[in-house]
Amino acid sequence: MTALKCVAIDDEPLALEILKKYIAEFPELQLLHTFEDAVSGAEFLKKNKVDILFIDIDMPDITGVDLVRSLADKPMVIFTTAYKNFAFEGFELQALDYMLKPISLKRFSASIHKALDYAKYKSAESTEDESLYVHSEYRMIKINLKDIEYIESMQDYIKIYLLHTEKPILTLMSLKSVLEKLPASQFIRIHRSFAVAKSQIKSIHNRKVKLNVAELPVGNNYSDFIREWSK
Repeated sequence: MTALKCVAIDDEPLALEILKKYIAEFPELQLLHTFEDAVSGAEFLKKNKVDILFIDIDMPDITGVDLVRSLADKPMVIFTTAYKNFAFEGFELQALDYMLKPISLKRFSASIHKALDYAKYKSAESTEDESLYVHSEYRMIKINLKDIEYIESMQDYIKIYLLHTEKPILTLMSLKSVLEKLPASQFIRIHRSFAVAKSQIKSIHNRKVKLNVAELPVGNNYSDFIREWSK
């Protein structure tokens, strides 16, 4: 994989120097430019293709959130800020990650490995991907498909229930849109509110699908699923 092209925007010179130093530690990254001025940074981004944007949220002339929102072709965005209360804005824009200052090399490294994984995921030619990326808890999360038991629709959100994990992953996405990202050979919708991993189905009885722990209803419009599964 070719090096990912990066730009860093922060009105604090020391913060930029730290990012420069950290980026230089990774041969997989190529730093194109740094900007202390958000307006100049925005102009550069509109004219140049960038893979990763490191950007502070709280800046005097234009906020990092507004800058990212203005971009027609958004790169992977890693927000940097000294304030925890800006996390929701990062979530809203589906940022790859959200790093709280002061940023350690260890924390930076974790974010970069996430970016590298996501870049490989996006460029994969295989239609049978082994993982799914969703935005949850203000950052991008990688989910192995084999760990998914079922998915529940909650209006504008979905809950992804994983094997061996009690707490589901909550993300802003419709059930229809997540199923478009999942291989039809492995997942099936059984109800307007539920989709299940076919490999996790233990039995079907009285229009109920029994999984490892959960028991889910089969909707009237999905009764063909029962006949197909029984073949």
